[in-house]
Amino acid sequence: MSLIQYYGTGKRKTSIARVFLRPGKGDVTLFVNKRPQPFDDFFNLEAHKHTIRQPLRLTETEGKFDLFIRVDGGGSTGQVEAIRLGISRALVEFNKELRPTLKAAGLLRRDDRIKERKKYGLLGARKAPQYHKR
Repeated sequence: MSLIQYYGTGKRKTSIARVFLRPGKGDVTLFVNKRPQPFDDFFNLEAHKHTIRQPLRLTETEGKFDLFIRVDGGGSTGQVEAIRLGISRALVEFNKELRPTLKAAGLLRRDDRIKERKKYGLLGARKAPQYHKR
């Protein structure tokens, strides 16, 4: 028996999501930092759930795939957006004809904004100590 699955990797800030789409009825298996988590309890904001399901709704494939998601690092927003990118890339692997739809919605673009490093002599990346004349 061969297991048909489609894979996509998503990254955002310091989060990395590995997403596997398998034909099924819409079940979500979620591992956060190598620990199993219930999907509805972990992402308890409706906005987060909507963001994760956005590529599936857009391509009308919601309920056709079981999702197996492993996400490591970062905070909740970074993890959610990494998962969304991973799902989008896996859907393109499943069917190349979905690419224009996802691309037009901006779901295939990796958001490369990350935290800027702190520089020596400064209080943060750009914040400087208060200037004093004497």
